[in-house]
Amino acid sequence: MTGPDSPRTGPVRTPAPVPPPDDVAGRRLVPGLSRRRALQLGGLGLLGVAIGAPGWRPSAGLALAAAEFLSEPETLHSENGLLRVRLEVAETSVTLGGRPAHMLTYNGTVPGPTLRLRPGDRLQVELVNRLSDPTNLHTHGLHVSPKGNADNTLDVHVQPGESFQYDIQLPDDHPPGPFWYHPHEHHLTADQIWSGLYGGIVVEDAGPEVPVTRDRVLVVSDTTLDDAGHPVHVSERERMKGREGRLVLVNGQLTPTIEARPGERERWRIINTCTSRFLKLRLDGHQLDLLATDIGRLAEPRRVEEVEVLNSGRVDVLVTVGEQTGELQGLANPRTRGDDGPSGAPGALATLQVSGSPVPALPPVPAYPQLPDLRGVEPAARRTMVLGLDRSGGGHEDHAGGHGTGGMVMTIDGRPFDHARTDVVTRLGTVEEWTYVNHTGMDHPMHLHVWPMQVVAVDGRPVEGVVYQDVVRVSAGGETTVRIPFEDFDGRTVHHCHINDHEDAGMMAVVEARTG
Repeated sequence: MTGPDSPRTGPVRTPAPVPPPDDVAGRRLVPGLSRRRALQLGGLGLLGVAIGAPGWRPSAGLALAAAEFLSEPETLHSENGLLRVRLEVAETSVTLGGRPAHMLTYNGTVPGPTLRLRPGDRLQVELVNRLSDPTNLHTHGLHVSPKGNADNTLDVHVQPGESFQYDIQLPDDHPPGPFWYHPHEHHLTADQIWSGLYGGIVVEDAGPEVPVTRDRVLVVSDTTLDDAGHPVHVSERERMKGREGRLVLVNGQLTPTIEARPGERERWRIINTCTSRFLKLRLDGHQLDLLATDIGRLAEPRRVEEVEVLNSGRVDVLVTVGEQTGELQGLANPRTRGDDGPSGAPGALATLQVSGSPVPALPPVPAYPQLPDLRGVEPAARRTMVLGLDRSGGGHEDHAGGHGTGGMVMTIDGRPFDHARTDVVTRLGTVEEWTYVNHTGMDHPMHLHVWPMQVVAVDGRPVEGVVYQDVVRVSAGGETTVRIPFEDFDGRTVHHCHINDHEDAGMMAVVEARTG
């Protein structure tokens, strides 16, 4: 492991040459948001499309064509404690939302394959980079090591034409639930996710299985495509607000249909991979029971009318099917976006089509061990993290596509991200209390790698019950207090806003857990 003063290139990367592919016209494929692509499309008058400007919208005919049955990504299962997988990152022509598109993909699909693991499993990933920009891999929400060849987002940078071997060991007591993987290459994270680089991870229950008729993974994403089917360039203003796409998709599909019979109980693992969008979901006419938010599995399912899924967050819900066909609705979720007002409602995301004769009720869901309540633990340290926005200039222009943040710099404790600087040093085996204080006019979903957070207070009001998340909402002008058990793994990693444009603009800091 390198020290805080090590160069950003990082010695742990072990490159292997990879020949670049060509498309059918013989042109070299490059990321959809690279400088070369910008010049190509700009010359055609296509890349001038930005959010809020004219661009491709699903017409009624296309929407009808896209109303197909839900298709889940390929699932790769571990066997005998090991999942070995090759993920090839490349620009690919795919069908997205019922129309041709040119996206960045893992193994040629959007989303990438779902990785299905059990506690104690070993995950080995060969990441092959066929882009013209560097990339890497973050296993979002997994409680695993941040060092060496594991979930090392600080030191591993897979350059164009190279590959890297990740080796990630899950603890035997790893919490179950839905997680996901995505790039974490600083200054390029938002563009690469926006362009299609995301995929689901499921960690199975270690204890008694939840009796269900079906177990589904629903990956929700958004983007905006230009008339040629490329993800659009996003203005500095949209980056500051946090971009939200015109296409809101489930497993890469536009309002797919989910078939079920009355009385069936399905388990939906919903993953919000949107670059910035917060989701609030409702399914009228059917029973919803919440099993988990992020890493926080509940002791017993809790009946809910709606569920909120923050950007990069996940929910694990049980759907007991009613008698009538209904829609999974994306409601208005008031994410404050500065002076631009709150986010809009994405509307219907999927249709639950009910037909056939009713089925007998399934057995009750067995109780699950409750995660420890840290409110009775005296913290080893109490820290305040101030979230800020610097409009004075000095923003970043990324080294590849020229789509930087211009004059926007976002900060934690008055400083933008610096890979070489360690901002917080903690001691392994301790619990700390952090209070995020938001001095910006925008909401921020704050994410900590490796270690989950128990939410103990919001805007000074105590939170009832034991609530664990790895992404917490810090409202504009408000504050959120969490307690963090620094257990199992030492090393350097990061915490950051998961509105990916804000992360790329500097709202990220280095945390190091040390032994002794």
